[in-house]
Amino acid sequence: MKHVVSVSLGSSKRNHKAQVNILGEDFIIERIGTDGDKKKAVELIKQLDGRVSAFGLGGIDLYLWAGNKRYIIKDAAELAKAAKVSPVVDGSGLKNTLERRVINYLHDNGIIDFKGKKVLLVAATDRFGMAEALVNKGADMTFGDLIFALGIPIPLHSLKTIDILSRILMPVLSRLPFEMLYPTGKKQEVNSVKYKKFFDRAEIIAGDFLYIKRYMPPDLSGKTIITNTVTKEDVETLKNRGLKMLVTTTPELQGRSFGTNVMEAVLVSLLNKKIEEVTSQDYEKLLEKIGFLPRIEVLN
Repeated sequence: MKHVVSVSLGSSKRNHKAQVNILGEDFIIERIGTDGDKKKAVELIKQLDGRVSAFGLGGIDLYLWAGNKRYIIKDAAELAKAAKVSPVVDGSGLKNTLERRVINYLHDNGIIDFKGKKVLLVAATDRFGMAEALVNKGADMTFGDLIFALGIPIPLHSLKTIDILSRILMPVLSRLPFEMLYPTGKKQEVNSVKYKKFFDRAEIIAGDFLYIKRYMPPDLSGKTIITNTVTKEDVETLKNRGLKMLVTTTPELQGRSFGTNVMEAVLVSLLNKKIEEVTSQDYEKLLEKIGFLPRIEVLN
């Protein structure tokens, strides 16, 4: 049996474990939060290294993307170095394949017509594949990278602008403590409506759920969210706030959707290749074979 573990800097309240069969292989899929404690995350990785098929890094990105350029996050690289035997992934490889497929699937099957729709993508550098797919489908885009990561309430509207800003800012930002850019630990449980106007304008809210959860307003009536990891409690909260439709890019496994880092770790385990040898084409072929479909729920 293969064992995949997501070691997350996020809240331990979101921990979950599931047993599934994928392409004839039995998997234990587990998510363990360390409440923002990077030392604890390192110790956990060292303890499980060689005993698990692959690690996912949760609550932190190893890589951020803009255009064809990849930026390495220093804090995440330190965590990844703790594993000497088991491969470590952060979900970015899968975001560039699976999440493009999900946007195309929603559009091609008549579930969502993105053309002209007002879409707030909370961070494009975290989900560049999704960003490009939404732009290609003709959505009216607002990118929240400056707003939600840096607290600068300036919306961006083009990928070219993000590419230019990334080349200027990323060499510095990638070396900052990650908690300055992203909610970790207890910060994930705090809700603020300081950026309410950007949510109010949007018909579709997309991207990382912890950014969405931290800043979403009390009223989400008529809106759609396209995101990654949600728990049963999150779904109930979204329903109570009037959300019309919830789409998660990863499937539901025993009551919740796991993050892309977990699902990428599953694919790496199935491929039996060195992580540096895995290509986007490998992921595409495997996704086609497995037939992963997004989870789509009409809540109101």
